[in-house]
Amino acid sequence: MDPQAFTRLSIGSLGLRFQASTLNSSKSGTNAFPSPCSCEIRLRGFPIQTTSVPLLSSPEATPDIHSIASSFYLEEADVKALLTPGCFCSSHASLEITVFTGKKGLYCGRGVKKQQIGTFKLNVGPEWCEGKPVILFNGWIGIGKNKNDGGKLGAELHLRVKLDPDPRYVFQFEDVTTLSPQIVQLQGSIKQPIFSCKFSRDRVAQGDPLSTYCSEIETERRERKGWKVKIHDLSGSAVAAAFITTPFVPSTGCDWVAKSNPGAWLIVRPDVCRPESWLPWGKLEAWRERGIRDSICCRFHLLSEGQEGGEFLMSEILINAERGGEFFVDTDRQTQTAAIPIPSPQSSGDFSTLSPIGSGFVMSCRVQGEGKRSKPLVQLAMRHVTCVEDAAIFMALAAAVDLSIEACRPFRRRFRRGSRHSV
Repeated sequence: MDPQAFTRLSIGSLGLRFQASTLNSSKSGTNAFPSPCSCEIRLRGFPIQTTSVPLLSSPEATPDIHSIASSFYLEEADVKALLTPGCFCSSHASLEITVFTGKKGLYCGRGVKKQQIGTFKLNVGPEWCEGKPVILFNGWIGIGKNKNDGGKLGAELHLRVKLDPDPRYVFQFEDVTTLSPQIVQLQGSIKQPIFSCKFSRDRVAQGDPLSTYCSEIETERRERKGWKVKIHDLSGSAVAAAFITTPFVPSTGCDWVAKSNPGAWLIVRPDVCRPESWLPWGKLEAWRERGIRDSICCRFHLLSEGQEGGEFLMSEILINAERGGEFFVDTDRQTQTAAIPIPSPQSSGDFSTLSPIGSGFVMSCRVQGEGKRSKPLVQLAMRHVTCVEDAAIFMALAAAVDLSIEACRPFRRRFRRGSRHSV
């Protein structure tokens, strides 16, 4: 399998410090430093990212060089677009980081507005498309000036900006998951068949090895259960699977799957030591979040065999129920998630011998909204794929995410006899 070229632009090791004269002069004003600081990170063609900036009280202090505050993932076409002058843009696109102090809201009954401290700019250059690790900037730089001190520099920003090659495998389901489509790898205009997907709604047969994981059959009519997806390689061997373990049912007093009682999938891989047997690899929970625009929340845990009941939260993503969206596992974007390694489906699954490391981007899956013909598009980081089985387990996860959009659709309301109005 040949990967596609991607580049990861990371901004980290953020820190802000002020000169003593700046702090002294500001203490007499209404908005005294220090106060909560944040920054807006802009790159042409990408959504604005916002993150906090730690305020360093000691001049000798240095931020953690390994911390990542924000990341952009660039395809070859993205880099070319940044290097091409636009009709309404300057000749050079740039990475722009604007730092603010304070935040919008109320403080002691008064309105508080954030104030701009200064801006850091870094032009996009030819080194962005070389496909090699490059540190574009690392250290302190003065931003903004102190108007109360003759225009002298009042604040310094510390940051580390780096480019890293981040090649990915890109796959797509050629049709709707429920139609048991073929899964192809995309390489430019070339489509190469890699897997096939087999979907069924039937109850799991007693002779099926997956039946040992399935929950008991319930008599409740308003539920979605018994859904199963198997991923097969080109030889026809099943190399991964996903199936519903907790039925998707409406919560008490409503007609949708709520967070208090989510539906759940188990993602499994073949047991290499015991043919026709399966081992648990991950668990995906899903429910519906009601609002002006409903969303489907997908929460993914990685399961550990080495620790009894060991579960590691890897991702919790909201997907627009109408328009669809992207589910992803990315420790850079999920700051609340512990950074742990992703075990290969061919590994023992025992986490006890693995030291925590920053995984960064792992996978993403783009799906359509309710009632639309969704053909999931899946991207996998090459460093997490060492064999076909590694890719297959993520195909099973992607299929479960896609089917969860359908499984979380509101149930039809029941009608009372003799009444035309639903309960």
